[in-house]
Amino acid sequence: MTKIEQPFLKNALAGVMALEPYSPGMPIDELQRRLGLSDVIKLASNENPLGPSPKVKAALAEHAASGNVSLYPDGGGFRLKKKIAEFHGIEAERITLGNGSNDLLEFIARVFLGPGRKALFSEYCFAVYPLATLAQNAEAIVAKALPPDHPTMPYGHDLDALAAALTPDVSVVMIANPNNPTGTWAKPAALEAFIAKVPAQTIVVLDEAYIEYLDPASKPDSRAWLDRYPNLVITRTFSKTYGLAGLRAGYALSHPSVADLLNRVRQPFNLNMLALLAAEVALGDQEHVAKAVALNKSEMSRLIGEMKALGLSVLPSQANFITINFHREAAPIHKGLLERGVIVRPMGSYGMPTYLRTSIGTVAENTRFLVALKEVLAA
Repeated sequence: MTKIEQPFLKNALAGVMALEPYSPGMPIDELQRRLGLSDVIKLASNENPLGPSPKVKAALAEHAASGNVSLYPDGGGFRLKKKIAEFHGIEAERITLGNGSNDLLEFIARVFLGPGRKALFSEYCFAVYPLATLAQNAEAIVAKALPPDHPTMPYGHDLDALAAALTPDVSVVMIANPNNPTGTWAKPAALEAFIAKVPAQTIVVLDEAYIEYLDPASKPDSRAWLDRYPNLVITRTFSKTYGLAGLRAGYALSHPSVADLLNRVRQPFNLNMLALLAAEVALGDQEHVAKAVALNKSEMSRLIGEMKALGLSVLPSQANFITINFHREAAPIHKGLLERGVIVRPMGSYGMPTYLRTSIGTVAENTRFLVALKEVLAA
């Protein structure tokens, strides 16, 4: 059947027409429908296998029982902003709340990008960076990552290549640390040295969605950098270590002038009242965060050891996932895992067809992944 182009498509933004929609990890329900499976585990979206803290669950249950969800939430997020300000030792006017940190990336693109402007990011970056850029009819500049055979950080950010790509018409630079989908990270001194090279008129977005998983020796004091670099914006999320991915809450820290601009394009009530409450309570329960980080560290070590025993290689990671190189086309392995009720993330869309990414789950989930993987490899 011949595809008929509708006349209204000519009025769509060229950048939007060029986009490929973001492809999230397959939901459990979808695999159950597709293959008729009843027992499925999902290790594709880097969610916290422990879920939210018991304190968050109790607060949500109490709030739901009150029956006041018919009221609009606090559009300014006063209580959550106050908690975040206290946590970071920062003024509330330097905080922007988002429906997850993705929301904040969209705000930044809407404010600082457009026709004739450029966004700079690394090869193998988070998929939302080019999506947000092209949606504003801006140009995406992609700096080469470190090579696959790099001795310490294969596929990691090449900060020298990013610095070399800086031009006066680059309005925004986006860097995830640790990076998704690779799990790689930049050393604090090298990262700050790069930020110092960025012209004052260019916004630097430091995406710290996975920052809690970083080893203390590798963790930058990015909060202190805000005082030295007014063009720096730090984005954080409650989706990972805090276990609130389904409620969608995040925030940005920045200079007050940047926060003012971001809040001008922020939609009213972009965080619902349950997300606001859950994020506030979650931030106050750092014991739960520590428990999630400890589980992640021990299980990652176990999985990496098992991968090496299977003759596979794993990219360096300080996130809550590992990216595994099978040294051959990984699509059939992905298919075999799906058939056994295990959802992981294929990396072909990132230009890494021999890799799969798996989140670090519970002990039982990781064991099941290992059993299924060994069956697929032996088949």
